[in-house]
Amino acid sequence: MVNPTLYIFSGLPASGKTTLARLLSQQINAFYLRIDTVEQGLRDLCDYKVEGEGYRLSYRLAHDNLKLAHSVIADSCNPIALTRTEWKAVATATNANYVNIEVYCSDENEHKYRVDHRECTIENLQLPSWQQVQNRHYDKWEEAVIRIDTFAKTPSESLEELIKKLEL
Repeated sequence: MVNPTLYIFSGLPASGKTTLARLLSQQINAFYLRIDTVEQGLRDLCDYKVEGEGYRLSYRLAHDNLKLAHSVIADSCNPIALTRTEWKAVATATNANYVNIEVYCSDENEHKYRVDHRECTIENLQLPSWQQVQNRHYDKWEEAVIRIDTFAKTPSESLEELIKKLEL
């Protein structure tokens, strides 16, 4: 039996991260876990101001699925070292493999266009403005990470690049 893998996505809003994470999930038939969905669910169902709770709940869901030998796609901004360390701890606790994937758009004009024109797929979720995306704190990766630049590529081209880098 092959150990499952936790695919830990990160990147700023509108970088192409969710599109790529969904495509990879379909390609490898992995459990897809989107932090935005979990956090908005907490807001809607509990009338709750969400801070780190969405991540902590998602770690538990990922843990359960990894223990069942299901690979997991974790789709989140994952902007700080703390959350990156916690995702890694989930993989370690379940004897799963893990891989860090950072998705970005290298062209500022294209990234702004995506922020300004994307459709929200989660009911009631307030998407960030371009100013909020620019002001978001985002730590530089300090450990190994696969980086995918989605600028001037179709989603399938970005997926193809990711699959090559993952050696799937």
